[in-house]
Amino acid sequence: MCGIVGYIGSNNVKKALLEGLKELEYRGYDSAGLAVMQEGRIDVFKAVGKLNNLVDKTAAFDPKGFAVGIAHTRWATHGKPTEINAHPHRGDHSFVVHNGIIENYKSLKDSLIEKGVRFISQTDTEVIVHLYESFLAQTKEAFRAFELTIGAIEGAYAILLIDETVGKTIFFAKKGSPLQIGEGTSWRYFASSDAPLIGVCESAIYLDDGSWGYMNDRDIKIFVGNATVSPQKKPLPLTRSAAQKEGFRFFMEKEIYEQSRAVGETLTSRALANVVRLDELQEGFLDGVESLRLCACGTSYHAALSSSYLFERLAKIETRCEIASEFRYRDPILRKNELFIVISQSGETADTLEALKMAKRSGSKTLAICNVDNSSISREADAALLTRAGVEKGVASTKAFSTQVTVLWLLALYIAQNSGALNAEDLAREINAMRRVPSVLAIKPERHEHIRRLSKRYLHGHGFFFIGRDLFYPLALEGALKLKEISYLHAEGYPAGEMKHGPIALADPELFTIALISKNLLKDKMQSNVEELIARDSTLLAISSERLALADDLIEIDEQDHPLLEFFEMTTVIQLLALEIAIRLGTDVDMPRNLAKSVTVE
Repeated sequence: MCGIVGYIGSNNVKKALLEGLKELEYRGYDSAGLAVMQEGRIDVFKAVGKLNNLVDKTAAFDPKGFAVGIAHTRWATHGKPTEINAHPHRGDHSFVVHNGIIENYKSLKDSLIEKGVRFISQTDTEVIVHLYESFLAQTKEAFRAFELTIGAIEGAYAILLIDETVGKTIFFAKKGSPLQIGEGTSWRYFASSDAPLIGVCESAIYLDDGSWGYMNDRDIKIFVGNATVSPQKKPLPLTRSAAQKEGFRFFMEKEIYEQSRAVGETLTSRALANVVRLDELQEGFLDGVESLRLCACGTSYHAALSSSYLFERLAKIETRCEIASEFRYRDPILRKNELFIVISQSGETADTLEALKMAKRSGSKTLAICNVDNSSISREADAALLTRAGVEKGVASTKAFSTQVTVLWLLALYIAQNSGALNAEDLAREINAMRRVPSVLAIKPERHEHIRRLSKRYLHGHGFFFIGRDLFYPLALEGALKLKEISYLHAEGYPAGEMKHGPIALADPELFTIALISKNLLKDKMQSNVEELIARDSTLLAISSERLALADDLIEIDEQDHPLLEFFEMTTVIQLLALEIAIRLGTDVDMPRNLAKSVTVE
């Protein structure tokens, strides 16, 4: 959610900032802006809508030589998407960009207004720059003023601030929102993720929560509290090739096709012939664990819910699933013999990160399932299992979901293997099925073309029901989410057995039901539920390895001997169906309206 770029150097500051923002578009935004400081003067440009609008606005701006710059893509939280509300926000002589939420901004704003400060935006962010200048007027020392500013604000933030009276310096602070520093041969960057840094910086410094300080052309000073912290540099990949579309129409389409390779990476060195190895977990890590609690949001929650069936069925361990945004506020009872597992693609999901911190404070052992090494969640947890999905730029997660489910399946087998819940023969059967997942995820061109042609029948109506049973109920939730995210059509996921408890009242020819029918799990029960809908004249699209006589349409999957192989094959089907419907409706598939890739605010 939102994106920050900062730059100090002599290599075309405007280009560096705009290209950095381009790499952060996947996070979601509704406006953008930049500020460039040279020789004590700051030029500012803002635009509503796509980044191209900011590019057009800055077309005649051509800064030369050494410069300091900050830039931002905004996703509106306080105030509508307008140029006035876009970042950077200005004081009399300083400018700020900010990701996150300042929770006490109203009281700070009221206090500043009483002192005669004039606000022009509706945002919480503007408080930061006026507060800084107020403290500067008192202390006459910029660094102290920034320190006092950070001490006064409450909430989640990543902040970059520049001041005409200081020059050649960017002040920064991080708490609860991602921020890292990249270093090249003669320039330095700030960014909200690795994406803008790859290919232009050799290494990165990943800032911990509570970090603040300043960077100039000579030095980087990082503090946590009053203590100085030595920067820990980590190498970055050399090229951005993994983040390009490579001939696909959309990043989402490319990432659907990449799932086979991504899951192969997930399984490498972990799923061996007859044993599961998770080298990231130290020996004895699971000692004393009697139950599991999985906590996540959105697609990651659906992966958690899917895996809960596996943990109880295979590992015979009690498992609960939590929506992180609800879990945080209900005074949950946490136990020390419970393993608390958080799941996040970005590793920066605000609600999930705060739930993790709650679990740690309670004394629970914690584990992160994440795609991003060095992310806040990966660093906060006691241990982390990386999904190895690679860069995912489409806002609607695809390969993140399939790799998360794979890692959770691996963990279920690892627990079962250690506890003896599965005998050697059953464990080998599970591992054999798991090792076949990459081939199952490989997209067949003829199936994609069938889905593309079929999609034209599903562009109207008053909604979609995705239904399934057992493992396929969470997959139905995920199918509905994918469709509504990128097509803006109303869709809901339901356990098929619950349809008769209310939802079936909506059944008619204009209600499209997508039925996920497994040959290996509750097939007869599922067919009975489907027949109830057919009897009410609902339009039915079956996803199954077998033909259903009265179904209106069929997307046929291969016959499999393990339910999870059906699960993964159906995963690609529901993703492609959502994609093709959205394309026909002309929506922005990779960056759907109102959504952000990394949700770093509540």
